[in-house]
Amino acid sequence: MENFVISALVENKFGVLARVAGLFSARGFNIKSLAVGETEDPEVSRMTIVAEADEKILEQIKKQLNKLINVIKVQDLTGADCVDKELILIKVKSGTAKAREKIVQVVDSMGAEIVDIGKKSVTIEETGDEHKINALIELVRPYGILEIARTGKIALQSE
Repeated sequence: MENFVISALVENKFGVLARVAGLFSARGFNIKSLAVGETEDPEVSRMTIVAEADEKILEQIKKQLNKLINVIKVQDLTGADCVDKELILIKVKSGTAKAREKIVQVVDSMGAEIVDIGKKSVTIEETGDEHKINALIELVRPYGILEIARTGKIALQSE
C-alpha cells in the first residue's frame, strides 16, 4: 500500500465533509490527512485527502467520490506534477538561554520562524513539503516537543 493524494472540489455546503469522510471510513481506510478550505469561489471548497491504499482501492474511492452529489471534480495528484505544502506549529521546551540559542539556530537553518516565546517554551512555524516538516520535527525533538499542530498536505496541480 502507498500514500495517495486526492484533490476534490466540492460544494461548500453543510454535511459534505461528513459524507466524504464517511466514504473512507465505510471501506475501512484511514485518512492520514485532510485539509479543507474555500477556493476563489466561496461556494466551492477544495479538499485535499491523503490516505493509504493500493491502486485498485484508489480507483474505487475516486469512482465513489465522483458519485457523491456535492462533488464537482476529483483529481488524483499522486505522483502528479503539483505543488504541495504543509503548515506546522511546534511548541518546544526552552528552559535555558543556551537551549533557546540552539533552537533559534535550528529554526534559522531550516528557514522556519519563531512565532511565540514563552517563559518555558518557544513556538515554531514552518511551511514546506512533508520531508522538510519531518526534518524540523527531528531536529527539535531533543529539546522536548510539548505540542504539535499540523495541517496536513494541501496541493494544486501544476500546469
